Amino acid sequence: MIKEGSEIFYETLLEEGVEVIFGYPGGAVLNLYHRMPDYPLKHVLVRHEQAAVHAADGYARSTGKVGVVLVTSGPGATNTVTGLATAHMDSIPLVVFSGQVPTMLIGNDAFQEADTVGITRPCTKHNYLVKNTNDLARTIKEAFYIARTGRPGPVMVDLPRDVIGSSIEFEPPGDIRIRSYTVHADPDTEQVRRAFEVISGAERPVLYIGGGVISSSAAGELTKLAEMTSIPVTASLMGLGGFPGTHPLSLGMLGMHGTYHANMAVTHADVLIAVGARFDDRVTGKVEEFAPRAKIVHIDIDPTSISKNIIVDYPVVGDVKNVLAKMLKLAEKNKKYWKTGRKDWLSQIDQWKKTYPLEYTQEDVIKPQYVVESIYTVTKGDAIIATEVGQNQMWAAQFFNFNNPRTLLTSGGLGTMGYGFPAAIGAQVAFPDRLVFDIAGDGSIQMNIQEIATAIQHKLPVKVAILNNGYLGMVRQWQELFYEERYSHTRMELAPDFVKLAEAYGAVGMRIEKPGDVVPAIEEAIKIDRMVMMDFIVDQEENVFPMVPVDSPIDKMLLV
Repeated sequence: MIKEGSEIFYETLLEEGVEVIFGYPGGAVLNLYHRMPDYPLKHVLVRHEQAAVHAADGYARSTGKVGVVLVTSGPGATNTVTGLATAHMDSIPLVVFSGQVPTMLIGNDAFQEADTVGITRPCTKHNYLVKNTNDLARTIKEAFYIARTGRPGPVMVDLPRDVIGSSIEFEPPGDIRIRSYTVHADPDTEQVRRAFEVISGAERPVLYIGGGVISSSAAGELTKLAEMTSIPVTASLMGLGGFPGTHPLSLGMLGMHGTYHANMAVTHADVLIAVGARFDDRVTGKVEEFAPRAKIVHIDIDPTSISKNIIVDYPVVGDVKNVLAKMLKLAEKNKKYWKTGRKDWLSQIDQWKKTYPLEYTQEDVIKPQYVVESIYTVTKGDAIIATEVGQNQMWAAQFFNFNNPRTLLTSGGLGTMGYGFPAAIGAQVAFPDRLVFDIAGDGSIQMNIQEIATAIQHKLPVKVAILNNGYLGMVRQWQELFYEERYSHTRMELAPDFVKLAEAYGAVGMRIEKPGDVVPAIEEAIKIDRMVMMDFIVDQEENVFPMVPVDSPIDKMLLV
């Protein structure tokens, strides 16, 4: 049957289960936008291509599906780079389609031409330039296969205008097999046995979980294993929600802004079991003194992550869900021991929890921690939370107890300001009936604030809570603590009236200045079936503690 490239494009997307595309049209992709109304796909028109990728990222994190983006050539493609790098660092499955000039003009500096493949190679899991319409369907299917399997990640597919505009005799491709791409999903039985043997003999074990627990949909297995073996659990920022935050065995987050008891437990552990985590520098602090007393077990689907940052003693390569399932079978044999063998260790951890709990004192001015706690209390924890980056992100991680996976959307590895708001939009597209909040700073919210128009156009009732301290807060905190209080260019001296700005777009704006108005404002915002922007005027000089200074061991924390 004769089909145009644009028809092949959409038919292949539908075969891959795509329901939503986040995009922004332009000349090089007009063939695709011309055909789009003929297919049962929802298109979310954003106001900037970076926001399109972040929105698809939020959609992917909250659903577990592959997020899809469509942009034009040149600046349309280059504007996606930050979003691609964000997804790449956090292992989020995306397929981003960019338009390209016709194949005969590639390399001639044609209008809106850019070397998209060359530019995005370092920040994607893989990328393609499709040069022939006959290769289009297979390339798209390969892109989805690569994005969602193994360690997930973003894939860029560059589409020249003549490729999507030409017609061919179309024959659907068969099953996808890529000789040079191997997924290590099934663990070696001996690796699992050896690892579990050392876990069994541990007196002071700690489970350290990362985003791999969530991407593998292994939260259930992880929780069962922790409960059965009485092992406390700490999480990286990306791992929050992979184990219930209110569980008695939960230690909260570890690392630079982790809890006192998490960092102390890891430092004194005799066995550390890393599950789907990559030992990021914000977790480890001074590498030479990270978990100095522990034998380290590392479970990960990506063999290149094993011993990359921290040398491990017992590697287990495989899908986290598969590995934990095998470990659960082994744990079943020693149920009686697990309930009694670690009482002293858990008692020590409880003592650390009581010594330096996460706390603050609410005074006449609103404390940002109180806003986060109030969102948690009012929603009963049943909300999807996106964050921007900086102090707002860390307070969200510390004071919102994430009890379920895929409820925290945040830029962990790249630390991308401007991520949270479009990510919240993507999650709201996926779950129109759920509560979705973006916890933001007054600096980061302005990086993609134009997406208010997207939320209003598509009737997405996202709630934005700005912790407005008039500073680039985290940078100011570093300047206070380590740079002689020289607040060089971190004071946001000119700021918009966020209430009026929200109203100008058709959203609802609120300004909250008194602690007693915090909870009523959140309750009122939730009742409004429209986007709401809440501007909380918070303590300007509140800092995030605990804090581990750079190049320090994680047990050497600044606590006040």
